[in-house]
Amino acid sequence: LPIVDDFERALKNMETAEDVAAVREGVELIYNKFMTILGQNGVKVIETKEQPLNTDFHEAIAVIPAPAEELKGKILDCVQTGYTLNDKVIRHAKVVVGE
Repeated sequence: LPIVDDFERALKNMETAEDVAAVREGVELIYNKFMTILGQNGVKVIETKEQPLNTDFHEAIAVIPAPAEELKGKILDCVQTGYTLNDKVIRHAKVVVGE
């Protein structure tokens, strides 16, 4: 519920805010707080950056030419973040792989 309170305050402040950077900073703080709470409850982000494709964790939604030889078969971009809950995949990461 503290996250909901933070979002309510942020939404209220957005109505009159003129400083976009301050609004962005506030949203980032809420996001970080939310991710911390998820982590404390066993939710983890599935790593993707330049990782080899692993179909246990990743779903390749596109294959593009790799910009370098060492990136062939590796993840070049993450379209949608994947998550595990207590080491069980609850959503596969949707990724773009180099070939």
